[in-house]
Amino acid sequence: MGENKHGARAARAVASPVAPLVWKFGGTSVADHARLRAVAERMVAAQRSGRGVVAILSAMGSSTDELAEMAYKMSARPPLRELDALLSVGESISVALASMAVAELGSHAVSLSGPQAGIRTDGQHGNARLREIRPVRIHDALARGAIVLVTGFQGMSQDGDVTTLGRGGSDASAVALAAALGATECEIFTDVPAVFTADPRVVADARPLASIRHEEMLEMAEAGAGVMQPRSIELAVAHGIDIHLRSSFSTEAGTWIRREPAELEGAGSWDVAGVAHRYHETLYAARDIDIAAVAVALAERGACLGTVLPDLAGLRFTAPGADPAEVIGALDAIGASVKVDQQLGAVSVVSLGIARRPEVVVRTLAALRDAGIEPRLVTTTPGRVSVLVDSEVVDDAVRLLHATFIPAAVGARVRAAG
Repeated sequence: MGENKHGARAARAVASPVAPLVWKFGGTSVADHARLRAVAERMVAAQRSGRGVVAILSAMGSSTDELAEMAYKMSARPPLRELDALLSVGESISVALASMAVAELGSHAVSLSGPQAGIRTDGQHGNARLREIRPVRIHDALARGAIVLVTGFQGMSQDGDVTTLGRGGSDASAVALAAALGATECEIFTDVPAVFTADPRVVADARPLASIRHEEMLEMAEAGAGVMQPRSIELAVAHGIDIHLRSSFSTEAGTWIRREPAELEGAGSWDVAGVAHRYHETLYAARDIDIAAVAVALAERGACLGTVLPDLAGLRFTAPGADPAEVIGALDAIGASVKVDQQLGAVSVVSLGIARRPEVVVRTLAALRDAGIEPRLVTTTPGRVSVLVDSEVVDDAVRLLHATFIPAAVGARVRAAG
């Protein structure tokens, strides 16, 4: 598989005619010893049915947050290399304990760190990009009949340092390993039963989706839906991996995230997949500076320029995912002053083909206007319309837009309740 802009070059080595099952278990799925034992039982049962099993594990529960808290108690700005070395410990604990649980069940498992599993990254500590996967040790362990447990969220740079892949990076680890191992599917076990048309904690009648297209899921993830890391979906698109997201704690069918052929011009091609949101979306205003200078300054801090709105005094812009302190520091470094509005959130309607259906944007803005919710900034992509609103009305905006679009839009993709 060749190098591409979405992720790692994966070396596909075929060890057997049947690719192994590739599973990923999130932090809540391995939060304590009882849940680790349940994960071990699931893996052993699958192996005894005749399949090889490769499982990518996150750190237990909130242990990554606890490690980060320890770091920032020690230093206000811990060196990123050392922060990666610390944060990578959580996943190592998970795979070692799970391996012990497998042994107690009478089977054999091998725990591997990201570097041991052949995961290579660039040297950007804290948010490294996957470069290459050479899963030689995984194939060797599978050939010996072992269940292979791999730490998610981490790899090794060309300098031999441990790197981490950013929040949710275990999703990217899992999809990339599936591609490297010749699998066409990756199963993600988490604490939610499916992808919903909106966050069910906000919208009581949000509906689980039986399936969703890769491109729609990427738009949902980038707009704030926390069920999958956006980079993992990019990898799935690039390498043709279908993702099955399901609960660790039930037998519900979950949601398939996969490549589906769109109808040429039919309405079903451009329906509304869902409504996503973020409670905090920072808007910056800079004076007497051009867009290029801002973009360069942010890039030097590893941040990307988002939406830009020039005006007579300068420009307003967003920097999705960037720490406001980093953005302010980047502009200070080039002598530019910036005002920061952090009292905003974002709500997005995801619908492929918005450029062909301007009525989606019109209905979005009309619904907000009729409810007295003022849009502070509106942006569109080929797959979604996003509106910045005051943070305190984000929930209201999500419920309003879900009621506006979802009842008649999702069609057969919604799984019937019960």
